[in-house]
Amino acid sequence: MRDKYEPKLLGEINVQINKELYSGYPYLSMAAHFSQAKEELEHAMKFYEFLNDRGAKVELQASAQPDTKFGSPITVFEQVLEHEIFVTTRIHLLYEIAVVEKDYPTQVFLQWFVNEQVEEEKHATEILEALKLGGESGSALIMMDKALGSR
Repeated sequence: MRDKYEPKLLGEINVQINKELYSGYPYLSMAAHFSQAKEELEHAMKFYEFLNDRGAKVELQASAQPDTKFGSPITVFEQVLEHEIFVTTRIHLLYEIAVVEKDYPTQVFLQWFVNEQVEEEKHATEILEALKLGGESGSALIMMDKALGSR
């Protein structure tokens, strides 16, 4: 089945695949501290498969090199929250375009990501608040690591 895909939305979804793949890069780079890359790569593949299922062209794009040096856990989670807010903004842009273009399958598809970003921002905020409250002592970080490991 080949859907006629509106060029602006197709272009933006291809950009989103890139952004989701890039989202995995910083998390992959942070892997010594935290493990998040796999989930972001799975998100990119959801977009990839969605376009393939609709017969649209997927264009993989170059990604910027992620940071390789990180500050304190608080600084890292401030960056994580900032990044999740950026991803939410991108998802909302895609949804807005899908609404304008009356692309109902894409609207339904994007609803999962809208809900996912609420959770992602919530978790990043909770972790950041807990780190600020508990400090960065060894025992606080061990407790945080155990809590995150059970997620």
